[in-house]
Amino acid sequence: MIENRGPASCLVVGNYCHDVLMKDGVVLAESLGGAAAFISAVLDGAALPSTFVSKVGPDFAYAVTRSPFVSLSSKTTVFHAHFSSQVQRHDRVLKRVRSCEPITPLDLPDSRRFEFGLAVGVAGEILPETLEKMLDICDTVFVDVQALIRAFDPIDGTVSLVHLRDSGFGHLIGRIGFLKASSDEAPYVGVEAVRKECCVVVTNGEDGCTVYNRNVEHQIAPFPTVQVDPTGAGDSFLGGLVVGLVEGMTVPDAALLGNFFGSLTVGQLGLPKFDLRVLQAVKDELQRRRLKLLSHEKPDDRLVFVKPVDHEDFRMTLVRARNLPTLPVRECQQELASSPRVVENHISFNGQPRLISSNACEEPIMSGDLIP
Repeated sequence: MIENRGPASCLVVGNYCHDVLMKDGVVLAESLGGAAAFISAVLDGAALPSTFVSKVGPDFAYAVTRSPFVSLSSKTTVFHAHFSSQVQRHDRVLKRVRSCEPITPLDLPDSRRFEFGLAVGVAGEILPETLEKMLDICDTVFVDVQALIRAFDPIDGTVSLVHLRDSGFGHLIGRIGFLKASSDEAPYVGVEAVRKECCVVVTNGEDGCTVYNRNVEHQIAPFPTVQVDPTGAGDSFLGGLVVGLVEGMTVPDAALLGNFFGSLTVGQLGLPKFDLRVLQAVKDELQRRRLKLLSHEKPDDRLVFVKPVDHEDFRMTLVRARNLPTLPVRECQQELASSPRVVENHISFNGQPRLISSNACEEPIMSGDLIP
């Protein structure tokens, strides 16, 4: 485990949900959904103190140690992801079948401040006033743009994307610390304009990610891996980015750590389970870099967007950590105390069996709408 180095704390806001995967009209799998499940795995692996605010209905069927609020007036959010054997696997239609009530400012803690906040809604549950409250009680807020720009057809719940300027959140952009978008979502953000107000990080799968901030732009290298299940990779990236910044890293190094955790996630089925040797190697490197940082007096606590001279050395250390021989399954994979126990189903895509225990609605949305 990576040791917590101080009082840093994190507030994660976003509902759990129930996902149903369907292919050619047949139900293939049902599983726990919501970004909180994947983010918690990374934050807990880093021993980063965190508070989760999520809402579900009385019908919520999963045992999670981070207990959500139970709404008596609505049921748990449900998504259906429709795949077709006639098109590629990643092309699917996502529908919000049911939505739990939104998270309001009154649901957020009043009695404390947080160093970091993550707004990671998936079904429109984060309201503009809720994000504004997060900005008031958190020093730095990270926002997954899908929480802001998803729209839902009033008849069948089909998910589409709207431009950020039309989302109702535009007036808050200047107060956000980091805005994360996938390469599919980036055209709806207006990166060139938004980067003047906050840091924008665009993730692009096997190509790593790009960090944009004012006149600074950095391409951050990926960690090549055999993709097993892309679900939750963006959430794990965001968690790794936060861990890196808590550790005092520069933004490029923190983004590299985000890519690292994202690569560990896509190489597994469902919720990630981290090998203890890999975690220990990462812990040792972060501790070494922390001690090195403490030996040099910092002029202030502002974020640094310049790549350090040893950025490539850090990447190679993480590559070596990923390539460590793994322990036997019964010894190596850590079932984190706060990780939810989820339904596991054997399903088949293109004749190949897969074990699914993850969130279908976190994959990129292939929107048919024209980008404005």
